[in-house]
Amino acid sequence: MYPGRRKFVKQTGGLIGLLLAAGFVRTEEWNRIAFEGKQLDDVIRGLGGNGAQESAEVVILAPEIAENGAVVPMQIISKLNKTESIAIVVEKNPNPLAANFSIPDGTLPDIQTRVKMAQTCSVYALVRAGGKFFYSAKEIKITQGGCGG
Repeated sequence: MYPGRRKFVKQTGGLIGLLLAAGFVRTEEWNRIAFEGKQLDDVIRGLGGNGAQESAEVVILAPEIAENGAVVPMQIISKLNKTESIAIVVEKNPNPLAANFSIPDGTLPDIQTRVKMAQTCSVYALVRAGGKFFYSAKEIKITQGGCGG
């Protein structure tokens, strides 16, 4: 490691810690209720909604078959106006809510990530737009050991 880089990390780490302690930098509280939900409806309630409607304006781009369930690539695109957040719910995972992204105003509502999937199941893209929830679903098959079977 370069000496200048080490010094920079030490100085900024201490500054960030000081700002956090003083309350100048806020971190968002973890939404335990949403992440502990076991069904799609539980997750929606945990995120502050009371139902969702299916929409073709929410697009999931992911492989039909994933050889490695530990790293399933996916892209979620929302074509809905006033998109506020995008969440990924993996139906049969122990904790179905895999990720929840806040989308600030003026930001392109398009996320790309990788999720871990325990087994073949449906994946839901859950979008909050204009205070309402919309979703799209796609089944992704997970092969064991990457052998296609």
